[in-house]
Amino acid sequence: MSISLNTCILILKEHHLLKSSAVQDTVPTKMDYISYDSRDIQTNTLFFCKGAGFRPTYLSMAKSNGAICYVAEQPFPEGKGMHALVVRDVTKAMALLSAAFFRFPQDDLFLVAFTGTKGKTTSAYFLKGIFDQMNGGKTALFSSVNDVVGPKPEDTFKSSLTTPESLDLFRDMRKAVDNGMTHLVMEVSSQAYKKNRVFGLTYDLGFFLNITPDHIGPNEHPNFADYLHCKLQLLVNSRKCIINAETDHFSEVYAAATTTTNPDSIFLFSREGYQNPELKVPVDFIFKSEETDLIETRFKLFCASDKAKHLAINGDYTLQMLGDFNEINGSAAIIGAGLGGATHEQAASGIRHVTIPGRMETEMTKDHGMVVVDYAHNKASMMALMGFMRKEFDNPKIIVVVGAPGDKGVSRRPGFSQSLSAFADKAFLTTDDPGFEDPMDIAEEIDAGIDHSKVDVTIELDRKKAIHEAIKMSGKGDVVLICGKGADAFQKIRGVNTPYPSDIVVARNVIKELEK
Repeated sequence: MSISLNTCILILKEHHLLKSSAVQDTVPTKMDYISYDSRDIQTNTLFFCKGAGFRPTYLSMAKSNGAICYVAEQPFPEGKGMHALVVRDVTKAMALLSAAFFRFPQDDLFLVAFTGTKGKTTSAYFLKGIFDQMNGGKTALFSSVNDVVGPKPEDTFKSSLTTPESLDLFRDMRKAVDNGMTHLVMEVSSQAYKKNRVFGLTYDLGFFLNITPDHIGPNEHPNFADYLHCKLQLLVNSRKCIINAETDHFSEVYAAATTTTNPDSIFLFSREGYQNPELKVPVDFIFKSEETDLIETRFKLFCASDKAKHLAINGDYTLQMLGDFNEINGSAAIIGAGLGGATHEQAASGIRHVTIPGRMETEMTKDHGMVVVDYAHNKASMMALMGFMRKEFDNPKIIVVVGAPGDKGVSRRPGFSQSLSAFADKAFLTTDDPGFEDPMDIAEEIDAGIDHSKVDVTIELDRKKAIHEAIKMSGKGDVVLICGKGADAFQKIRGVNTPYPSDIVVARNVIKELEK
């Protein structure tokens, strides 16, 4: 693969990004590799000077390793002798030039994206399960758990970001296309729009699941308005929009969809009986809970509007994953599959046995109730999880193991306190990716907001020990919820990914030990 200097200049001019260019007569004008990492350079590389931590010495390293052209928001003396493309926004430039370098792989994929404060991963996995049923396993996935770019074991790998950097995103899309993938389901985070990781992409289907305050802090969004604005960009950049009619800020969400999409291509769904005074248009799909037990969730989906009735997805569905909130995620995925051509039979079969590492992983014990590992990591997901357990399982004693990460998501911490006060009987506050913060400070911050007349709190910073104590103290009929880390096999401590077995492995080992 390659891209010419002239092509780069034309693309940047077309999008009004190019401020100036310096072309060297003695340097090749064809770039055979692109990178934003000075340690990852090959002969004739196009190099992007990006990131808050960028230093000119990185450009010197890239040049000495074989870079011949750089893209930056200012000229650098260190790039003397290289082609220089000075742009208004280097992240937008990187997205556009990466798409061109990898020959626009998005044009060869049916592209589906999910955004929302919670439910993105589960919905994406559900839809991948159905699409795989339709296309014989040719569905790529970009999620916060794993990325899948092909059918071989080495084509599935742990993701580093919910939505990859644009260069990595288009490179992996190209791999997926070359591996025969026909569909791509991806999570799109608010940061993906904030950082222009998906700039220039248009989705065949774009989903808006929900919005609650989250990711607000010094390293993320300055306020909720900015967070919502970034989330809404997915609808603006989708050919068809599917919206959970129960979301907060519905009017703003629907209005964003209508800016670029005809109302005939906007689809709404909600649970049976839901009423919202903001809702001025009819709901297209309605789901109704049938039954939930310790093993599975059953619900019906109805095609209510005329445009919905064109899809053959009316009927009964069963999920292996518990939780009425998963009926929302499942309904979204089924609607997406229907818009992609699936029948009820394909959708019901494809979604039936989908599970997600670290999402609602349950273990039934003989004497210590039900143990659940879930990625719930903010107020909305914690409230949904605990509220479901309280409602469905005869008002059990709820024991929660949870912590908050350091260096980010600071705005979430009061939400942990509020959700624990609302539903938990016992809380173990522990360590969860503290980064460069003191985990005791984080735990004490959450503890300070808890109503101790309702919740008994223990601070135990050793996460394995906290899980052990929580399961040990639980009895038959109790529920132990281990929240936050999901399937992560490491703890982020002072810049180092420190190995950690994962919550479900720790929980299973504890259960085995207690039930010898």
